[in-house]
Amino acid sequence: RVVDGLISFFASHHAIRADAVLRRHGFTVALVPGPRDLSPNCGVALRFLYADRDRAVEVLAVHRVRIDGVHRYAPRTDGWTEVRG
Repeated sequence: RVVDGLISFFASHHAIRADAVLRRHGFTVALVPGPRDLSPNCGVALRFLYADRDRAVEVLAVHRVRIDGVHRYAPRTDGWTEVRG
């Protein structure tokens, strides 16, 4: 199963808490650097299975974890990478 969803947050402590809550409820998740174009407020996002988005949002709401947004994650397939320096 492809981890193709991304949850953005207002602050990193929300992302860390969401990671713990969703793991306890059996979700496949991973903390990743947050894309600035999706959420300039927080440098951390959470990848998850987008097909589970409704259940994930419900679990986070029950546990009062504040999220910024839920996004579909589509990795680039054109071989382009950004070089900073």
